[in-house]
Amino acid sequence: MRPHKLFQSSVEARVSAKSGQKPKAPKGDDPRPKGAGAQWGTVPFALKRHNSPHGQVTAVSMMKDEGPYVMEWVAHHLAVGFTDLVVYTNDCSDGTDDMLIRLEELGLCHHRRNVIAPGIRPQPSALNYAQDEPVVRSSDWVMVFDADEFVSIKYGDGSLDSLLTAAKDQGATGIVVTWRIFGSGGVVDWSRAPVTEQYLMAAPQTWNKGWGVKTLFTFSADHWKLGIHRPKMKTRWIKTDFPDQVKWLNGSGREMEDYFKFRGWRSITRTVGYDWVQLNHYAVKSVDSYAIRKMRGNVNNKADKYNGDYWSLQDRNEVRDDTMLRYTARRDQIIAQLLDDPDLNRLHHAALARAESRLADLRQTEAYHQLKADLAIASAVPISQIVAKPPQARDREKIAALMSDVEKARAKKSKEDRKAAGPKEPVEAVPMGSYVGGPIDLSQHRDLQVFANHSMKLPADDRVFSLPVLPTLQAGKFERGLARKMPQVLPKGAKVLEIGSAVGFLAGHCANTRPDISVTLHEDNPGLAQMMQVVCALSNRSFNDRFRQSDHSLSDDLAVQTIALIRAEAPASLLIGDGRLSAEVLTRVFHALPAPPPAQVFLYGRWLEAFHAQIPQMHDLLQALGYAPAFDFDPNICRAFIFAPMDDQGEK
Repeated sequence: MRPHKLFQSSVEARVSAKSGQKPKAPKGDDPRPKGAGAQWGTVPFALKRHNSPHGQVTAVSMMKDEGPYVMEWVAHHLAVGFTDLVVYTNDCSDGTDDMLIRLEELGLCHHRRNVIAPGIRPQPSALNYAQDEPVVRSSDWVMVFDADEFVSIKYGDGSLDSLLTAAKDQGATGIVVTWRIFGSGGVVDWSRAPVTEQYLMAAPQTWNKGWGVKTLFTFSADHWKLGIHRPKMKTRWIKTDFPDQVKWLNGSGREMEDYFKFRGWRSITRTVGYDWVQLNHYAVKSVDSYAIRKMRGNVNNKADKYNGDYWSLQDRNEVRDDTMLRYTARRDQIIAQLLDDPDLNRLHHAALARAESRLADLRQTEAYHQLKADLAIASAVPISQIVAKPPQARDREKIAALMSDVEKARAKKSKEDRKAAGPKEPVEAVPMGSYVGGPIDLSQHRDLQVFANHSMKLPADDRVFSLPVLPTLQAGKFERGLARKMPQVLPKGAKVLEIGSAVGFLAGHCANTRPDISVTLHEDNPGLAQMMQVVCALSNRSFNDRFRQSDHSLSDDLAVQTIALIRAEAPASLLIGDGRLSAEVLTRVFHALPAPPPAQVFLYGRWLEAFHAQIPQMHDLLQALGYAPAFDFDPNICRAFIFAPMDDQGEK
């Protein structure tokens, strides 16, 4: 009887919303959230709903048979600081809906039935209901995400309150939060331990196949239609000034590009960010958890979702990320408080027992053992060989056809404004590295495809080149910005020293296209130095008096050895790509060099990736030594300086 009453009250509320009636606000000290149903908070409970300075901050989700995980998901997002959780359920057989109904009675959640019309998938159906749900319509901030997704905030104290304060300080009306894919970590057996503690291995931040997003934004049902990844602006507002009022940030607190106001559901290289917040996506969990889920269907009714390809895509364990552990104490405290309620305690443990009983039955079947074997094979697929849709190549004509006239006009105006404004101040963005981090082992022979890139040839080796740049390498566009511009700006007859030559691509290309210059390459990383020999051999770029590799080691004392190397080579052009030479090291180096110093200094590659935050410090140092910024490289690719000391009259 209880579910029927709740469903009836939610339907009545939606009818009221559609009729134009606004949900009534709580009176005085009434703790009820705006739009709450009749069942909300009818049972006194010690744990209370969070009161945020940012108003009603609501998570909207959908669940089907998530009984073993409901308590952790709810406790975690209460710990993070959501004031309201609105969860839609359909066809549950494990008590998930009963747990959420009880949580509503305790005043900590809002449960709604997802009655699915023929031909409609469960997730879009739930969002259609949520569009008219009084709790959602009354919310100040809304975020839609799934039961296997957990918000992880790195900014400030890890709370939504601090994150939203920082966003609002920039005048932002939304934050686009990028997925971080978490794999099984090699866990096979079922465990009752929290998901966010069991699985701490994830895909690299640079893995663009894991860059789907969810959006936390200021919600107005009049302006926005809720969506799975981001809301859609209603058509009648596109040609007004409303788009100018929308300012969304990425997960590092940088403003998103204008196009994302209208379309897109993934981050791209220019917009991805994880410094402030990420959305941990635990799509697979352990093999046992996966087996249970595969046998019971999913929230989107996709029959082929839980196959080997899906496991390979989601079982990424390349990098450890334990930032979620900051919430452990508060989450455990909330779970303990929730389990103090006898009904919730009984429902929770019944859900666990039901899952474990079902798993015991599955383990007796041949299908389970075949699944384990198939997933072991799928886990062995290297991240570089993952096939997924998207990403797909950009179809500019298709995109243009989909764009409204307003979007086209805004894009054209943005381009004209950028051109009129002239060179922009450097954007503080972390450059995506071209090379993998850590030791490189090339001991095993591989037959690799080789691709022409400018005047050099490069093997598509994922042991050396980072995953995001492999498609660029295969398209012949590896480090295109550097390769196009560097040969143009080196002085005639220049003596060039490159510290941090990696695989020798840039130095080799400069030597090929500028026969008047001489280049000395230096690379201390053994794996990269080994690949340098391979690249130069493939490219027919022979080592000689004009193109040579230094055997000078910087391993003992970076500053002292770097000074010795530069003094020995006396370059006119100094290229610094070594990710070990911090601003502190380079300060010692430049102050110790005899006159005249190098005429040109370039900071790029692994140096820029490692020390992008030290650019202001380096700018001040070089300016004090008589250098000035030059050549207008893309600031996320290279920072260039030319020696231009002042004369006696104070002029350059």
